[in-house]
Amino acid sequence: MAFTRRIFCTQAATLLLTPRLLHAQTKAPTQPTARPDVAAIDHDRILAQANRYLTQPPAPLTTLPAPRSPGTPHDFYSEAEDHFPDPANPNAPWVQHADTAPNPDAFAAHRDALLNLGLYVPALAAAYLLTSDTRYAQHAAAHLRAWFIDPATSMTPSIQYGQTIPSAKNGRPEGVVEAVHLAEVVQSLPFLINSEALTPEELTTLTKWFTDYFDWLNTSRLAGLARDTKSHLGTSWLLQAAAIAHLTEPKDDRPLTTLRHQYKTSTLRAQIVADGTFPHELTTPNPYRNTLFNLDMLAAICLLLSTRFESVWDYELQDGPGMHTVIARLYPYFLNRGTWPYRADATYFSSLPIRPPSLLFAARAYDRPEYATLWKTLPPDPPNQELQRTFPIRQPLLWITRPKPWLTPSTPTPPKN
Repeated sequence: MAFTRRIFCTQAATLLLTPRLLHAQTKAPTQPTARPDVAAIDHDRILAQANRYLTQPPAPLTTLPAPRSPGTPHDFYSEAEDHFPDPANPNAPWVQHADTAPNPDAFAAHRDALLNLGLYVPALAAAYLLTSDTRYAQHAAAHLRAWFIDPATSMTPSIQYGQTIPSAKNGRPEGVVEAVHLAEVVQSLPFLINSEALTPEELTTLTKWFTDYFDWLNTSRLAGLARDTKSHLGTSWLLQAAAIAHLTEPKDDRPLTTLRHQYKTSTLRAQIVADGTFPHELTTPNPYRNTLFNLDMLAAICLLLSTRFESVWDYELQDGPGMHTVIARLYPYFLNRGTWPYRADATYFSSLPIRPPSLLFAARAYDRPEYATLWKTLPPDPPNQELQRTFPIRQPLLWITRPKPWLTPSTPTPPKN
């Protein structure tokens, strides 16, 4: 075959391009991505937690007597940790002492049990998602059955007696935040559908419990006060409501539409100022922790309220910022806690930040690989129960994976908000 100009140019190009192609192929796997493989990253962590939780029996409220509760054994009850009885007059009203350590005698067993439920069920559901091992689904179902299905042990679908002042026997709006861990329990449910661990009748009862709780969130005066609070308390209300509305969306999308409107018109305006900070968190005893707590919840809310046709991640007020500005402002403080320009937290400041789901969710929403890279490097789990209380999203795999629709033949329609 004659050696033509065309053959020479082709061979020369091959020789020149091959090293570059090989280099590109070698470098490709290490290139940062905005969508890391969460299943691979969290695989061992999820299974280790789930295997540990397989040994934990259900502990519904009825197994934890609350002597000072004005409600029934099925009612959630906790006491205000910033109030103390008068030692000289035990019958006098409890008095607030916000500048002292929490009252060690305040009843917290129900709060801690609900927190543990928020640890167990999502980890077991995530393990079932990874392995299809029905042991995980069956044990998650045992917890769900005890807490929400079995009439003998099920919890009343309200937080009416959360953060009660015993002398007043009334719950406070602050109690709603103690139920924020229910949001990830709700997020776990669609992944358990095909496990057959729950019967269709049990699925219907379970859905009705959360529908009734959604109704309480929307009709209770106490819950309404929580909703209208301009801090992480109001955000915790919105996250719980959005999780339940998202669960039943295929049946009725009106609640999600209402919550989407509330996020745009009320939440952003009430909580975020022009520089992208949460001013109502900065005045708390733990401003760094509460800022991260609020950001994680808002990021999950954006995930739940966004659709294929509308992303609330990109929504911004005409006279103020949106989530894009908030994430950009707070990212340096994730990267280096020492750059935090405000007061340090009263407790556990050096233990933060924990791997925040907000960074992972924002990386995917805004295509920012550096957010995902930082997310991977941070510690994945809080070192103590106190920090767990402000870390309600522990299994991001359940939030970024599309589950099967959660529908049963007799699923009730959520009440119109």
